[in-house]
Amino acid sequence: MDDPTKTRREAAMKELTEQRDNYRKKEGISKGRRGLVIVNTGKGKGKTTAALGLLIRAHGRGLKTKMFQFLKHDTAKFGEHRTLDLLGIPYQGLGDGWTWRSKDLENSAELAAHGWELAKEAIQSGEYDLLVLDEFTYPLKYGWVAWSDVEAVLRGRDPNLHVIITGRYALPELVELADTVSEINPVKHAYEQGIGGQQGIEY
Repeated sequence: MDDPTKTRREAAMKELTEQRDNYRKKEGISKGRRGLVIVNTGKGKGKTTAALGLLIRAHGRGLKTKMFQFLKHDTAKFGEHRTLDLLGIPYQGLGDGWTWRSKDLENSAELAAHGWELAKEAIQSGEYDLLVLDEFTYPLKYGWVAWSDVEAVLRGRDPNLHVIITGRYALPELVELADTVSEINPVKHAYEQGIGGQQGIEY
């Protein structure tokens, strides 16, 4: 009987050798700092998690960072908040919780609009190197924040400022404007197997 690991290894080593031997660095790649608009969207788990990874990476490189969370309330103390507190990375909760639990959607909309004004001020302040707008796709999708205003602010920002936007249902216009877009889609999720959210994983 064939050893599947051995077969897999042999095929991989052949493929990797060919890739290495044929590798050519793409011409015309810019060097140095350039601010990016990065969008993490899709229905899978990991959009905010990926943004937090970049936030921490940037902080480790000495960049000045902040995270705005458009759905989480300002008293939330999930695992990421505790870590950011330890690292001295500022964050701000701007919402009143998940929309499907909201008791007053008009208030949710007003909070999102106010949150965008705070995020806009940070983008235009020149104080930051990287900003995360977590779950910001929802205020855009629901029409709580005008895309025309967001587009103008993103296009007019400091050319070295990175802005990361997360959430499902990213507007096509946002996808078009962004430099990097990752769509995270589910293959399996523990919730579908009747397993609830886990401390340290979901919150």
